[in-house]
Amino acid sequence: MIPAAKMKHPPGQPAISPITRRILAINVLALAILVGGLLYLGEYQRSLIAAELEALKVQALMFAAALGESAVDTGDANGADAGGGVSQRFVKNVVHRMVRRLAKSTGAGTRARLFDSGGVLIADSRLLLGRGGMVQIEELPPPDAGGGGILTTLLDIYGQLTQSLPGEDGAPIYHESARQKADDYQEVLTALAGEPGKAARQTGGGGMVLSVAVPVQRYKQVLGAMMLSKGGGDIDAALFEVRMDILKVFAVALAVTVLLSVYLSRTIARPLHRLAAAAERIRHGHNRQDVIPDFDGRADEIGNLAASLRDMTEALWQRMDAIECFAADVAHEIKNPLTSLQSAVDTAVRVKNAEQQHQLMSIIEEDVRRLDRLISDISDASRLDAELSRAEMGPVDLGRMLSTLVDVQETTAGRADKPLLRLDQRGDLKINGMERRLAQVFENIIANASSFTRPGGAISIKARAKDGWLEVTTDDDGPGIPEGKEEAIFERFYRDRPKGEKFGIHSGLGLSICKQIVETHGGTITAENRKDAAGNIIGARLTVRLPAG
Repeated sequence: MIPAAKMKHPPGQPAISPITRRILAINVLALAILVGGLLYLGEYQRSLIAAELEALKVQALMFAAALGESAVDTGDANGADAGGGVSQRFVKNVVHRMVRRLAKSTGAGTRARLFDSGGVLIADSRLLLGRGGMVQIEELPPPDAGGGGILTTLLDIYGQLTQSLPGEDGAPIYHESARQKADDYQEVLTALAGEPGKAARQTGGGGMVLSVAVPVQRYKQVLGAMMLSKGGGDIDAALFEVRMDILKVFAVALAVTVLLSVYLSRTIARPLHRLAAAAERIRHGHNRQDVIPDFDGRADEIGNLAASLRDMTEALWQRMDAIECFAADVAHEIKNPLTSLQSAVDTAVRVKNAEQQHQLMSIIEEDVRRLDRLISDISDASRLDAELSRAEMGPVDLGRMLSTLVDVQETTAGRADKPLLRLDQRGDLKINGMERRLAQVFENIIANASSFTRPGGAISIKARAKDGWLEVTTDDDGPGIPEGKEEAIFERFYRDRPKGEKFGIHSGLGLSICKQIVETHGGTITAENRKDAAGNIIGARLTVRLPAG
């Protein structure tokens, strides 16, 4: 009995089979990894940052050109200072208004700051000059529309997970001092040196600040640095839109993947459940009404599995039938000598004549020998199946084997009028097989031919290699095979012995065992009569064909 924990699930299968769960997990995991990689968008983000910095640079150059032309004081009316040179400096009131107006023209979110040549901040678009002093402007974020749906929530979670991923340049954190100066910004120092500078920084809340600084020049003299900075809101919005599109496609792909995975698993799991349930019913059943389902219409592995299970089941039923027939034949064959033995024993008890008692004892002795021979052959035949299934095959030289068997037969044969054995073998006679069992085949065939060959006759054995097969024919000079019994002689317990032979010497299992061994090696054994030119039977011929090794 199988433990309950290991019993197969009955036909009422679970809603989601383990195969379905595995297929779903593998397909969804692969899709999730792909989408996760797409959502990262690292290269796309870098290209957006580069484009935004380039746009800020163009604006900053325009601002610097405007300031250099309109917000610079050149000293006295002739443009000369006390030392005789040209003195150029920013006009603060004009600079404040121009910086404010220029920054406003670029739209919300852009901040403009102007540093003089000494690195001092002299104008900021977020600062207004009034009678009350400086007023700082802080732009408020747009109002939250609320919600955003499950996709927005997923993106927020994803954003929190990817915040820990370092950028390619390791963007520093943006920090703004209460009193700003050029030393706080490397791009400003670069601009004061006469070259444009740019930087991308992260804010504490996970945002981004992009800044570009360009030199403000007049007559090639660097008067200061114009710095434009802008938050990464546009970039975040662009990334958000792309990720939303990716997630929408992912949702559709996920739905299709789940449906296809369920369909695929059902085409695999349901037939397997049916096969398992049918096999369970056959195992516990006591008749042949339960059969393996027919999936021949499926040109795949499950169809092959179903066909193999059906063939296996049919082979098992045939094996069981053969076992039952063999058991019945054994019982019948044993019953005959036992009946004779019992009759002889019962008669011997009542008979007083010594001569008759001696005859009865001879009958009893012959029956006992017959039983012993029969039981030995039956034991060998019953072990044959198991031994053939376990034994390993190896190289066998069939020519050497036949030579040895012929020598042994000629040496040990007890008859004075024993038949003459002729062996004719040609070619390479090596095969792959079980040497001991193949020797048993040809030993039985030679012994069978010797028992039928007339006194003074001959047995001719020919072995040839031909077209990938080894063919061994054994011809005798006996009475031949009864017409129509060419196949029957290989059945178990078939006996048609020569006239005058003592009854019970042979069990009728020899040729049956030979056939079983030869077929296990992938070969065939056949029998036919030899005839002369006039059509008269002059003997029998047994032919064994084995695949060459």
